[in-house]
Amino acid sequence: MSKRIQITLLVAAAALLGACTETVKAPVDTGVCYHVGSEPNGKVKFNVVARNVPNIENCAAQLEGMRLRFLRMGGQTRELSGAYQGNFLFLRREGIFRATRWEGNQYLMLVRSGDGRLVMPGAVQ
Repeated sequence: MSKRIQITLLVAAAALLGACTETVKAPVDTGVCYHVGSEPNGKVKFNVVARNVPNIENCAAQLEGMRLRFLRMGGQTRELSGAYQGNFLFLRREGIFRATRWEGNQYLMLVRSGDGRLVMPGAVQ
């Protein structure tokens, strides 16, 4: 078999394997804020944090409150993930990031001010 055919077969096999991988999709339920956790088998689990949440910023605040309560109870998790109406939220030390895909690009949504509050980027100098 020639090198060209071998390379073509390898590329085709890689494309097929890539198509078989399962992508994580955020739930699109209106007004429901989720915490994204992982199960022992590696699957992603969506846990309801709050219902009737009016917007993604309020969902981010709900998740931040949950994170702080866990820390006050002695938890060690400083970063966590959530979801709201088809979007993912990533709570990090620098602030809260938003993405439309689990593995996609993340965009800064809220930053932490000097006293730890979450504010819109550019609101604090």
